[in-house]
Amino acid sequence: TPMEFVVYVLERFFNKTRDESTTIMLHVHQNGVGVCGIFTYEVAETKVAQVLDLARRHEHPLQCTMEKE
Repeated sequence: TPMEFVVYVLERFFNKTRDESTTIMLHVHQNGVGVCGIFTYEVAETKVAQVLDLARRHEHPLQCTMEKE
């Protein structure tokens, strides 16, 4: 998945700034996983679906999951 696409997703769906998005993206790039935020179950479920749908439409293998804190 292109780095710029990941940054865009973080800005659009998780309301992150460009700098925050870049930091998260680089963390995920280096470590394989990262945290985008802490949300209620329903909000997290919606965000995961939105991210996966957009990634699929752009034919990117980006993964997004939710985990209990």
